[in-house]
Amino acid sequence: MHHDQTPSQRPLNRPNKREARTHHVGILLNDSEMRALNRYCEKYGVKNRSRFVRELVMRGVLKQFEKDAPTLFD
Repeated sequence: MHHDQTPSQRPLNRPNKREARTHHVGILLNDSEMRALNRYCEKYGVKNRSRFVRELVMRGVLKQFEKDAPTLFD
């Protein structure tokens, strides 16, 4: 990370060394959801499913935060 980057500009797959992942979050999928996830990962060459799912979740979270942020003309 460049020193002039803010945490929101840091690539999702490169956490700050001080931000070690220590919290476990689990999800359950039904059979068709798991097949779809496996098919996607195989088709698009996703090697690290955990990182893939984590990045999808965090992109959604950050996108919603941006939408919720007040703007000058609201």
